[in-house]
Amino acid sequence: MMTNHRFPHAAAFLLCVAAASGRGGEYPARDGWTSLFDGTTLDGWKAAENPASFAVKDGAIVAAGPRAHLFYAGALEAHDFTNFELAAEIMTSPNSNSGIYFHTAYQEKGWPSRGIEVQVNNSFPDPIKTGSLYGLTAPAAPPAKDGAWFTLRITVVGKRVVTSVDGAPVAAYTEPAPAPAPAGGFDRRLSHGTFALQAHDPGSTVRVRRIAVRPLAALDFPVTDFHVHLKGGLTLAEALANAEARGLKFGIAENCGVGFPVASDAGLAAYLARLGDAPAWKGLQAEGREWVGLVSAEMVARFDYVITDSMTFADDEGRRMRLWIDGEVRIGDPEKFMDLLVARTVGILEKEPIDIYANATFLPRALADRYDALWTEARMDRVIAAAVANGVAIEINSRFRVPSAAFVARARKAGARFSFGTNNGDKDLGNLEYSLYVAKAAGLTKDDMFAPAADGHKPVQRKGLPAAR
Repeated sequence: MMTNHRFPHAAAFLLCVAAASGRGGEYPARDGWTSLFDGTTLDGWKAAENPASFAVKDGAIVAAGPRAHLFYAGALEAHDFTNFELAAEIMTSPNSNSGIYFHTAYQEKGWPSRGIEVQVNNSFPDPIKTGSLYGLTAPAAPPAKDGAWFTLRITVVGKRVVTSVDGAPVAAYTEPAPAPAPAGGFDRRLSHGTFALQAHDPGSTVRVRRIAVRPLAALDFPVTDFHVHLKGGLTLAEALANAEARGLKFGIAENCGVGFPVASDAGLAAYLARLGDAPAWKGLQAEGREWVGLVSAEMVARFDYVITDSMTFADDEGRRMRLWIDGEVRIGDPEKFMDLLVARTVGILEKEPIDIYANATFLPRALADRYDALWTEARMDRVIAAAVANGVAIEINSRFRVPSAAFVARARKAGARFSFGTNNGDKDLGNLEYSLYVAKAAGLTKDDMFAPAADGHKPVQRKGLPAAR
């Protein structure tokens, strides 16, 4: 039986499953990945048609021989996956072909008639190369080379599939409505099912190792990403098209604070005019602690919600820190630093008229690998209690992959509300993978989710703006 654990493998694979931070480089992966291969046996897998085409050698599954498919039949999710992240290290030999199927089902022989194949082919004479979705996406240049290990990652959320090789995007597919009808004996519609590895032909040899999956929530309520920015060239039209294609709603937020292009009522008014009547929530991302002295309560109330984090604050000597910039972070004693961070966070939640605590529990790079030790239960509880008492929702952030699933479970038990957020630094909005993983791990329902307050009940209308600090 496979067990859930932190993935303790080499750096190349860890980077695949770790979060891309944007602001501050790579940060440690949170829990949730489960290995599907124990490195020594095919336990949990079931081969069809030509079982001898699969063997385990030197810690890898070797697919070599006549056509065959190896289906995952293990206990995880009863081998029936809908939304997920899958990552595997693969090595192809010259002139070799293979693939990884998802949303498929065991069949005794033939090419799987149900499910979608992610191609594995770097030099075989077929124009569909590694990372492409067979029969669904256009041919592209091979993103990897024979004879070297590469990491293929597949993410499926709703009607959208994204693949990458060694972190570089390869394919992005959104299933149209209506979905393509089965043709030629193949049903390539997104649905649910298991995974399968392919042995293509006697001339192909492909090795697969370190294959792991992280199931994501398949939520039965509308999903909103409240932390989208028009950055990196992302236009309003592109953002709205992205939301529509993925069946989401966006909250599009403008950064406002010292050192930002927008730092006044006039700038915020121009931003609201830019959004006009677009079908998106209109958000204000309050930056730093000085924002409360830059804008009026009347202007803030024109926004649907206010979002802020505790990544910018002054220490006890009055020195301003931005936690995502290594050169500005002064830690000293980590325990004392954590106490300061918690105190500043509680102060923000209590005093500032905000709706969402963003990038919740973020730690600077120097402390990130000690997240679980430093975010003790006592520290978590102080922040959670302040959020609940002040009606502030806690963001589950997919860019920095915080807070931990343990924090969210604890916060849910205390009565907290939650939001999902991308916090994009460029045009890539991802698929809210981490948010959906934590939602599944914590068992979140629609009753746990944030919704903007009606006019007259917004935090700024209840609390007003405090004096700038």
